[in-house]
Amino acid sequence: MFLLSGCSSTQVARVEAKHYIDPPKQKKIPASTTALRVCADPNNLPFSNKNGDGFENKIAELIAGEMHLPVEYTWWAQRRGFFRNTLRAGECDVVMGVPASFELAATTRPYYRSTYVFVTRSDRRIDILSLDDPKLRDLKIGVQLIGDDGANAPPVHALNRRGMVDNIKGYTVYGDYAEESPPSQIVRAVEKGEVDVGIVWGPLAGFHARERGLVLTPVSPEIDLPYLPFVYDISVGVRRGEDDLLSTIDRILEDKRGDIEKILDVYQVPRRLNS
Repeated sequence: MFLLSGCSSTQVARVEAKHYIDPPKQKKIPASTTALRVCADPNNLPFSNKNGDGFENKIAELIAGEMHLPVEYTWWAQRRGFFRNTLRAGECDVVMGVPASFELAATTRPYYRSTYVFVTRSDRRIDILSLDDPKLRDLKIGVQLIGDDGANAPPVHALNRRGMVDNIKGYTVYGDYAEESPPSQIVRAVEKGEVDVGIVWGPLAGFHARERGLVLTPVSPEIDLPYLPFVYDISVGVRRGEDDLLSTIDRILEDKRGDIEKILDVYQVPRRLNS
């Protein structure tokens, strides 16, 4: 996942793209023809881990199987510099779970669309449906922090704009890498009562909330005006210029859409329909 807030490639991707400055033209690095070479985080469930337990691992295996190739991983923690040191350095040919229309890679058509969610404990009966719900002003709100203010996740900006910065309790999106799935700290914080509500990227929340008696509610509005989206289309990323590989993966994603949906269901990934 890159960092949309969970540490999916999505959020890391957004941060890295923000700090990306006109590099020298990239040297042509041909994609492998003997394996589907994937760069992924070794400790980032539900997205990926070294044992292949994440849903992005499963989807990568599905794609590779249709190509009659094995999957070969290069493991790299999803931090700032991930794309520079992996895909663009030629260490792999594919990164799963990047935001559609991403600046640092060519992207397939989206294979799912997800949303940020409010995460609450069922026994607290905190019914929050909107960022504009007045009840939020009386609650401690968990959000994920990336680093500098300009790169932070959408919940931080939305709450700050509403004058609720004092309600925020921040959890670094990178977490403590000595723990399993470091970004899941924010979900555990809701379970323990450290915060009343968390605003969390849906795939991260769905997976880690399923056995914790937690309630997920999609964040509204989907786009916080003037333009702060809380819903994102997610794609596979390849190096620019790898048109054949891109077309092949696009075709597989379309042909195997039903199988991909089943994988996402198993991991309880919240999905939103295209608007």
